Amino acid sequence: MKKTLLAAVLMSGCALSMQAQTVVKHIQDEKSAIAKGVWVGDTFYLSGQLPSPVTPADPAKGTPADYGDTKTQAASVFAKIQAALKEQGLDMKDVVKMTVFLGADPKTGKLDFAGMQSEFVKYFGTKEQPNKPARSAFQVAALVAPGAALEIEVIAAKSK
Repeated sequence: MKKTLLAAVLMSGCALSMQAQTVVKHIQDEKSAIAKGVWVGDTFYLSGQLPSPVTPADPAKGTPADYGDTKTQAASVFAKIQAALKEQGLDMKDVVKMTVFLGADPKTGKLDFAGMQSEFVKYFGTKEQPNKPARSAFQVAALVAPGAALEIEVIAAKSK
């Protein structure tokens, strides 16, 4: 009797642990050193997005890429985030956490939080999309792309 009861308890514990396992899916390609994003259950972690250059670098002339000012860069980054989320069946309304890394504006040499915020409010807290994510913003000395003033990563959750 005790052995049967013990076996039943162990089997039910195994069944519960099997149900509790979370599916993890990496969105990646062979060309990139990191995943574009990672699904963990119904939560999507999007890697940091950098702006696209307004004018690409020209190695022949020796000119670096021009990313524009912080506001221009923020417009690029938020559009990239929206597109990446859409590829995963998500939208900006699904963003629950955002982390912003801000460097000095390449045009003024000063931190331009207002430039980033002016683009942020076009996507969050609007009449069409009232959801606002939790957010942290950090000032950084530099980003991996010379001339880039910001990088933004987000966590989004699929609503049920």
